[in-house]
Amino acid sequence: MSADDRISLIDRLRALPTETEWLEFKRNHCEPQALGEYLSALANAACLASQARGYLVFGIDNDTHDVVGTRFNPYVIKGKGNQDLLPWLGAGLRPNTGIDVSVVDHPDGRMVLFEIGPARDQPVSFYGTAWVRVGTSKTELNRQPEKARVLWTRGTDWSAEICEGASLADLDPQAVAKAREQFVVKHPGQVSEVAAWDDLTFLNKARVLRQGAVTNAALLLLGRGESTTLLTPAVAKISWILKDADNRELDYEHLGPPFLLAGDRLLKRIRNLMVRALPSGTLFPQELTQYDPWVIREGLHNAIAHQDYRRHGRIVVVEFPDRVLMTNVGDFLPGDLAAVIRQDAPQAIYRNAFLADAMVELNLIDTQGGGIKRMFETQRRRAFPLPDYDLTQVGHVAVSIPGRIVDERYTRLLMERTDLLLGQVMLLDRVQKGQRIGRDDHHSLKSAGLVEGRYPNLMVAGSIARAAGDAGRHIRERGFDKQYYLDLILALLREHGPVGREDVDQLLLPKLPDRLTEEQKLRRVSNLLQELRRSGRIDNRGTRGQPQWVRAGTNAERGST
Repeated sequence: MSADDRISLIDRLRALPTETEWLEFKRNHCEPQALGEYLSALANAACLASQARGYLVFGIDNDTHDVVGTRFNPYVIKGKGNQDLLPWLGAGLRPNTGIDVSVVDHPDGRMVLFEIGPARDQPVSFYGTAWVRVGTSKTELNRQPEKARVLWTRGTDWSAEICEGASLADLDPQAVAKAREQFVVKHPGQVSEVAAWDDLTFLNKARVLRQGAVTNAALLLLGRGESTTLLTPAVAKISWILKDADNRELDYEHLGPPFLLAGDRLLKRIRNLMVRALPSGTLFPQELTQYDPWVIREGLHNAIAHQDYRRHGRIVVVEFPDRVLMTNVGDFLPGDLAAVIRQDAPQAIYRNAFLADAMVELNLIDTQGGGIKRMFETQRRRAFPLPDYDLTQVGHVAVSIPGRIVDERYTRLLMERTDLLLGQVMLLDRVQKGQRIGRDDHHSLKSAGLVEGRYPNLMVAGSIARAAGDAGRHIRERGFDKQYYLDLILALLREHGPVGREDVDQLLLPKLPDRLTEEQKLRRVSNLLQELRRSGRIDNRGTRGQPQWVRAGTNAERGST
C-alpha cells in the first residue's frame, strides 16, 4: 500500500459515523500492555464482523475524528522487559494473524496506523488472555461466551485437513479392526454390510477419511505410532505419570496414536484398587473399585476430542494415590460446566468437529452430548465424590476424578437417598469437600434437611449422620449451641475468676467444632467473650493485651463473690 493509499484508508475510516468494534482511534500512544490487548480485541472483532482487517489509528480524536497528530513512535517505545515494542507485541499475540505498522504523514498531521488480520479459527489472545470489543469498550473474551463460541466456529478445522504424504499404509491394522468392532456397536443394524466393506469403504463410511484421503483425525485415531511425524508441527501424545502423595514422580509412559486404543492402554497402567464403604444398617462393607473404567475412558476421550493439537501441548494424565488428574490444552468451549449438565443437550461447538464426528461413529464419545453428565451420574451411583473441573487456567482444562471417599456420611447418604436430584448431589459434594456454596443453594439444602451449620461453614445434616451411626463424630464437627459455651465461661469465672485468656482457651478450644481451623476457633472464643462483656455479664479487670475476666459485680480477688 502506497502512502497515498494509507491516507485514503485513514480518511475512509474517519468518515465512519462512529467507532466500530473493529476500529479504534487514539490521540496519542497508550501503555504497551494495553496496546497489545487492543490488537487482540480488534483481531477478534474483525473476525466477528467479517472484516478483512482490524485498525488502530494514533493521531485522531476519538470523538470528532479530527486529525490531531501524534508523537508516538512505535520503533522507539519499548515493551515489557525493555524489549523492542513490535517484536514484543508479535510474540504476545497467539496466534499472530499479522500486524502491519505504518507511520503516515497525513496533510493534517502525523499518524501511526496499526493493521491486524482477523482471527481465523480460534480467538487471538495476548500473552494468554483473549480480548474483544463490545461497542467501543474492550473486555476479556471469557466474559462474552457467545462471541467466543462464534470465533471458534470461524475458519478451518485442523482435524479435517488432509495429511500430506499419508496413506492407508500409515494406519495401524489392529486399530482399524477395533474401529470396525466399535462401528458395529454403534450401528448394530449394519453388521453384514460392514463385513463386506474393504478398509477404504469402511473408513469413508466411518467419517475418518475424506473421499479416500487420510485426514489428521485418521492419524490421531488409527495411525501407527511412527506416523506421528506426519502431523508435525502438531503434537499428538498422551503422557501418563504416576506420583505419590508427596507429588514425587514414580513412573511414566508416553502414549502416541492410535488414540482409539489409548483408553485400554491407559487402564492397564492405572492402579484401580478396592475401597470399602459401610452402608447404614449393615455390618458388611461394600467393596468398590477406585475408578469406574467408563469414567476414565470418557474423561480421556473428551480430552482427545477437545485438545488443541496446534499448540504443541500434550494430554497429561497424572495418577495420584487418591485421584486421577487429566489435563488438555484448549479452552472449555461450552463455557460453563453447570450449564452443560443442566441442559443435557448436544454440544454446539467442537474445536475439532471432524474428529468429534469420527469419534461418535466409532462409539468413543456420546453423540447426544451427555458424556459429562453421565460421568457425574456414574460417580453419584457409585456413591463416590464427583469429578472436579478446573477451568481457571486460560487455555487449559483440568478434570480430577476422585478415587477415594472424602466423607463417609456423604457416601452413605447417596447409598440411602437414591431420590436426590443430581443438582442436590453436586451441592452436597461441594459441602463435603469444604467448598463454599451460594446462600440460595444453602437455603435450598437446609430446607430439605440435607445440611446444617452456620453459613458458610456447612456440613452434612445431623439426621443423616445419626442414620449412619456416626452421631458422636457429627457432634464434634458441628459443635454445641452457643449458649452452652457462654454457660461454660460463666461457670469458669464463678469457680475460678479472675481468669486470663489462656484459661478460657484451654476450656473451650477442645469443645469447639472439629471443622473449624485453629484461627477460627480462637476468633469464636473472642466473639463469645465480647458478647458476654457487651451484655454486662462479665468485666475485664486487666488490660486489653492481658485480660483478667471476672463476672460482673464481683471484685478482682480469686474465688470471691
